[in-house]
Amino acid sequence: MQISIEPLIYLAIFGAVYLIIGGVYFLVFGKLIKLNNRVNRRLDLLDKGQSRDEVMAQLRKEMSQHDSAKQIPLYSLLAEKAQKANLAFSPMMLIGVMVLVCVVAFVLTTLFTSASGPVRILLSLTLGVGGVYFWVNKKAKERLSLMEEQLPDAIELIVRSLRVGHPLNSAIGIVAKEIADPLGSEMGFIADEAAYGRDVPDALRALAERVDLQDLRFLAVAVAIQQKSGGNLAEILEGLSKVVRARFKLFRKVKAITAEARWSGVFLSAFPVLAAIGINVMQPDYYAEVRDTAYFIPAATVVFVFLVINVIFMRMMVNIKV
Repeated sequence: MQISIEPLIYLAIFGAVYLIIGGVYFLVFGKLIKLNNRVNRRLDLLDKGQSRDEVMAQLRKEMSQHDSAKQIPLYSLLAEKAQKANLAFSPMMLIGVMVLVCVVAFVLTTLFTSASGPVRILLSLTLGVGGVYFWVNKKAKERLSLMEEQLPDAIELIVRSLRVGHPLNSAIGIVAKEIADPLGSEMGFIADEAAYGRDVPDALRALAERVDLQDLRFLAVAVAIQQKSGGNLAEILEGLSKVVRARFKLFRKVKAITAEARWSGVFLSAFPVLAAIGINVMQPDYYAEVRDTAYFIPAATVVFVFLVINVIFMRMMVNIKV
């Protein structure tokens, strides 16, 4: 029985590319890679001697840089995820990292595989762009998940501040000092904008749209309604805090209940690919008799399409909205 490790080499190259991206980010930006710094980034910049205006301008540039680069070809695939992740990488730097990992993938496929030139180029582009996309998507999910966990505590802190007599702008400023990143810097930016005259509901709504979190939209709507209609904002936000916390708890419960179905979906989606890789590793000539026939490519295309449809339907079945 012949054994070919080439498919495993491709997986190892993808893993190496993924680690290279994280390594470059850590080398360039160091501790900024940490999402939940107790002293959030805005306070850290202020402590280093930058003025409030300078910090506000820098944070605004970082928050909008990926949104303004959506017209760049190919980068539009990453722009939305990079904006939600609030990466310290600028768009040009991220494109440079993408080019770097594509070159590294091409060198590795040239050294360790026997694929032809066009196949190596295609694999390098796929591994490089795919590796960057998965890394950025992972960072975006981590940041949004942490922000969702912090939001109920932030709302409760606003409620306590309002009850002791602080105005809303000051309450948000207190949250900016007490809450870790990522929500701490975001709330600090809103406090700075409010100090320069922007309406707090507009700033909250802009944040909710930028990070695409439904709970933040609830907060923006609650504050906007109170400012227009009046009422006890502390009681309104206390009720909202309970709703957000209960919704988050229900989401976790649904996630636990559907864990078996989600992992079944992952297994059923990944098993054909893993089986094909295993067959090719243990017996490289298994498809040799049919590889050159006229029906091989159409059949392989149909199988690929059905695999994609399977992944889509599996995600639809377990993606329960709360």
